Amino acid sequence: MRKDIDIRKFLANNIVPIIFIVLCAVCIPLAGYSGQYLVSQIITRIMRNSFLVLSLLIPIMAGMGLNFGMTLGAMAGQIGIIFITAWNVVGIPGLLLAAIIATPIAALLGWFCGKMLNMAKGREMITSYMISFFMNGVYQLVVLYGMGPVIPLHSDQVILPRGYGVRNTIDLISVRQSVDNFWALTIGGVKIPLLTIILIALLCVVIIWFRKTKLGQDMRAVGQDMEVAREAGIKVERTRILAIVISTIFAAYGMILYLSNMGTLNTYNSHSQIGMFSIAALLVGGASVSRASIKNVFLGIILFHLMFILAPQAGRELMGQAQIGEFFRVFISYGVITLSLVLYEIRERREKAESAKAIAAQQKEAKA
Repeated sequence: MRKDIDIRKFLANNIVPIIFIVLCAVCIPLAGYSGQYLVSQIITRIMRNSFLVLSLLIPIMAGMGLNFGMTLGAMAGQIGIIFITAWNVVGIPGLLLAAIIATPIAALLGWFCGKMLNMAKGREMITSYMISFFMNGVYQLVVLYGMGPVIPLHSDQVILPRGYGVRNTIDLISVRQSVDNFWALTIGGVKIPLLTIILIALLCVVIIWFRKTKLGQDMRAVGQDMEVAREAGIKVERTRILAIVISTIFAAYGMILYLSNMGTLNTYNSHSQIGMFSIAALLVGGASVSRASIKNVFLGIILFHLMFILAPQAGRELMGQAQIGEFFRVFISYGVITLSLVLYEIRERREKAESAKAIAAQQKEAKA
C-alpha cells in the first residue's frame, strides 16, 4: 500500500516531465532526425538558454514564484549589445563590455521590479508579468526615439537612416559565437563549447554556494514564512528586492550569451518571449512555483527544446504540414505553464487539507 502511495505521489509530482518524455519518444521516430543532429542541437540549446533559466531559481527560493520580470534583464542585455555593436567592439571584449553596461541597468530595473512586488505580496507572478509589459513600452520608447538624438549613437549598422531609432534587426557578426568558438572541441561531429560550459558550471556553483550564505539562508527563510522570518530579525522586503535584482542581472548576462549564440538581434521582439520560454522550460523539468533545482533546469531545457526541434518535422510527417508543428509548440509553451500552475494549486490544497486533518486528529487524541 505504501509503495502504491509513493508511486502515485511520484507521478503527481512529475506529471509534466513524464508527459514531455512520452511526447518526445513519440516524435523522435516520426521526425526521422539522426542522433548526431539531435545531440548537436540539444547541446546548442543548453548553451544558449541555461543562463536565462538558471536566473529564475533565486526568486523561487525567496518565495516569489516564477519571475516573469526576468524580461527586464533581457532588455538590459539587449541595450548592452546595441551599444557595443554601435561602437564596433568585437569578440569576447565586446561581450564583457555589454555585460558591464547591462549590469547597472539590470540592477536598477530589478530594484524597481522588487519594490513593486513588495507592494503585491502573494500576487508576485501576475504583477511581474504586468511589469514586463509596462517596461517593454519604456524600452520601445528608448530604442525607437531616444537612441540617436538623446542617447548619442551614430552607427549606420544600428541607427535607422532617418537619424534616430534602432533598426529592426541588427547583425551581430562581430560577436557571433565568440564565446562558443573560443575554446571548443569536436567529438563525433558534435561541437562542444568548453568555455560556455565552464561559464554555466560556474553559475551553478555560485547558486549552490549562494544558498549556503547568510543572504541565501535569509531568502529561504523568507520563502518559507515571511512573518516568522521578520520576527527572526530578517529584513524581509530588502531580501526580496535583492532576490529580484540578482535574478535580473543574471538574466541580462544570459540574454547577452543567448544573442551572441544566435548572431542576430531582433531589437523589438527578441526579449518578448524569453521569459515565457524560460519559465516553460523550467516547469517542464519538474519545477513548481515554490520548488526548483538545477536538475530541473537542465532536464527542462533538454525536454522542452527537444520538443521544439521535433514538432515541426513530426507535424510535416504526420499531417503533411510543418505549420501544424509550429502551432503545437506554441500551444505547448503556454499550456505547460497553465498545467503546472493548476497542478501546483491542486497539490497545495491537498497538502493543506491533509495537514488540517492531521492537526484535527492530534487534537482529538489529546482530548481523549
